[in-house]
Amino acid sequence: MREIRLKARAKINLTLDVTGKREDGYHLLETIMQTVALYDGIYMKKLEKPEIKLKTNLPWLPTDERNLAWKAANLMRETFGIEGGVFIEIDKRIPVAAGLAGGSTDCAAVLVGMNRLYDLRLSEAQLEELAGRLGSDIPYCVRRGTVLCEGVGEVMTNVEHPCPNCYVVLAKLPVSVSTVSVYKGLRWQEVQEHPDTQAMLKAMEDKDVSKMGKLLCNVLETVTIKMHPEIAKIKERLMELGAEGALMSGSGPTVFALFKDREKARKAAALVKREFALKDSVATRIYQVQRELRGEHKNG
Repeated sequence: MREIRLKARAKINLTLDVTGKREDGYHLLETIMQTVALYDGIYMKKLEKPEIKLKTNLPWLPTDERNLAWKAANLMRETFGIEGGVFIEIDKRIPVAAGLAGGSTDCAAVLVGMNRLYDLRLSEAQLEELAGRLGSDIPYCVRRGTVLCEGVGEVMTNVEHPCPNCYVVLAKLPVSVSTVSVYKGLRWQEVQEHPDTQAMLKAMEDKDVSKMGKLLCNVLETVTIKMHPEIAKIKERLMELGAEGALMSGSGPTVFALFKDREKARKAAALVKREFALKDSVATRIYQVQRELRGEHKNG
């Protein structure tokens, strides 16, 4: 194989709770992560020279060792003694610094791509271990689907009854939010409303999107909404437009909303884009992984 194309998909957090804090400062999480259909296009090609070349459609994005995708390729070359190089082109469609794991999913795709380009035959578990060296969301982005993540994100359990099909509006304020600053500002012991993870799992088992909408909960909203009150206004407007529920994803600032009806989702995405002067507001859908059909080292 000389070249490969991959789809690096975004994620949302259907629930996000903070349950404690480790001595090293990292917060302990309990979160149900879900892949959506929105993706960055990743093109990779083998190079004879031992170099990593990275190109993106966003001229301001770093294309050197500051980029997680570059780091992923470098980790694979160093770990497995790969003599050749790789050219990586990223067509960014997922908003940057948005709480949608855009950088993490590109990184995960490059790990998968290097595995296949260089026929390393690594299992998904081995790829996840490598991903964990690069960031806490990245092992999930290798696995994808409906997953309960605990610890600092590294303890993953596939949800037996995954999220049912529905439509998702993603609306991002034109601001960047520092995940580090959000966690620093979180007073997790004082948070009043916590997600009911078990109830959310039951709602998914029942394929009850309306119940899921009512159970959406993210404790990080207590910090980010104070910084950017427009997030709450976008949530409220999406509910007025027929959403079953609306929530901030990750540390923000993107709001997502669940819809049963495709046209309602499309209309809502267009309306909030215009009313809130957003650059990024799109209608997409839940992306479901067929685990029983996917080979261990053919994670495409």
